[in-house]
Amino acid sequence: MTNMDIKELKVKNDEELRKDLSALQEQSREMRFKLNSGELKNHSELSKVKKTIARILTVLTQRSKQSK
Repeated sequence: MTNMDIKELKVKNDEELRKDLSALQEQSREMRFKLNSGELKNHSELSKVKKTIARILTVLTQRSKQSK
């Protein structure tokens, strides 16, 4: 789930996107704690999660602007 393409996200409905967004934000928070404590080995995973969060927010914003 961490590296979703924009095409995959556009297929999902808003409820699924919000659910994924919540899960990814929690995962990002946990990864930041692990990074600061030195437990996280793969630092690039955190940036992938952040990019996926940004993609989801972009799709949600585009949909809300289209509905207006």
